[in-house]
Amino acid sequence: MAKQNAEAEGPAEPWTVSGLTKKIRLLLEGNIGEVWVIGEISNLRIPSSGHCYFTLKDQSAVINAVFFRSDAEKLDFPLKDGLSVVVRAFLTVYETRGQYQLRVVEAREKGAGSLLEKFEQLKRKLSSEGLFDLSRKKKLPVFPEKIGIVTSLKGAVIQDFSRILKRRAPGIQIYIRDVRVQGNGAALEIAQAIEEFSRLNLVDILVVARGGGSLEDLWAFNEEVVARALFKCPIPTVSAVGHETDFTIADFVADVRAPTPSAAAEIVSRDWEEWRQELEHLEQRIRRFSLQYVALWKERLEKIKKSSSLAEPSRYVGLLRQNTDMLEQSLSKAVVLALERIRAKCTQLNLRLSSFDPRMAIDRRKEELKLWAARLHSVSPQIVLDRGYSMTFDRQGRLLKKAQNVSAGEQIVVVLSRGKLWASVEKSTPDQEENSF
Repeated sequence: MAKQNAEAEGPAEPWTVSGLTKKIRLLLEGNIGEVWVIGEISNLRIPSSGHCYFTLKDQSAVINAVFFRSDAEKLDFPLKDGLSVVVRAFLTVYETRGQYQLRVVEAREKGAGSLLEKFEQLKRKLSSEGLFDLSRKKKLPVFPEKIGIVTSLKGAVIQDFSRILKRRAPGIQIYIRDVRVQGNGAALEIAQAIEEFSRLNLVDILVVARGGGSLEDLWAFNEEVVARALFKCPIPTVSAVGHETDFTIADFVADVRAPTPSAAAEIVSRDWEEWRQELEHLEQRIRRFSLQYVALWKERLEKIKKSSSLAEPSRYVGLLRQNTDMLEQSLSKAVVLALERIRAKCTQLNLRLSSFDPRMAIDRRKEELKLWAARLHSVSPQIVLDRGYSMTFDRQGRLLKKAQNVSAGEQIVVVLSRGKLWASVEKSTPDQEENSF
């Protein structure tokens, strides 16, 4: 019988769908918070808004994710389907569909997270020791005769570098030290090669180079042993590792960073054809200037020969003395006038200073303060409250301006001219409905 009565009466307070969904969202956000998640991107969509929508999956499960444009623009790699990533996100609920999802705020390629941290730690350490200081950077010689390069003979880097160097400056000799540029032991080989060039001191510029690749591929050039070797090298060094968007510790320590190995070949060599054209242009300028200079002095000599000062020296000296006397008189008058202006200015300033009375200034300031006090009082919220109005706040202390911002059952605080009221909302009327009391 008791069961039948309970069924007849029904539940005391049934949940609305939106209310239950909101409750779930608050529970998830409040209890889980920030998480790091590893997974593979799939179903990537990037609409015109720039926000990224995708699912993050592993072998057993998937979860929806959203990466808002303001955060996604900070990525240094493109998102794509099939890419394994580590994301920093907040677990939340998309209430419209009742789906839980990740709101991603940061993403890293899988495996890159720990390497990036190591990169930043070593960068801070070496920077604090002065290995990146611009004051210790050596300038590259303008006309190098011998260039050394530390790279692998197996890749296309050495072929491209040699081809460009031969085309631009065929007279430069290239000394190549073959090393591994990635994998275990690569960093030590690179450092030893740099140290060999430092000891032999055979070349004018030393280039450290390799082609592009992932962070893991380029990691040998982020090792401390390579950075120390570059720092100690007495030869001007150029780092040409990866593509233009790739940065390694070697780039910061080397005297010059080249965006690519091909660009390094152009940086260390001046095109001989450019030099030839520049020398021809300089030769023409020198010839033209010399002819103009000789012609100018010929003209001056002719004028001197014909001048009256050579024919009548005493008359010329008399003119100079007369000019000197006139200048002396003009200077004396100018000094007298300047002194008179200074005296007049001082008199004027004395009169102005005597007109300033500190008590008058204080009175003016008092009147200004009274005026500002009256203005502040006129715009005081208390004046509005004294006229019978009130201000209403929600539980978080936010001022309520619209009825739609509060739901039935929520607690509110009403501030009157004298005192406050704590109340509970029975009903809220949307903006479009007519106000009624």
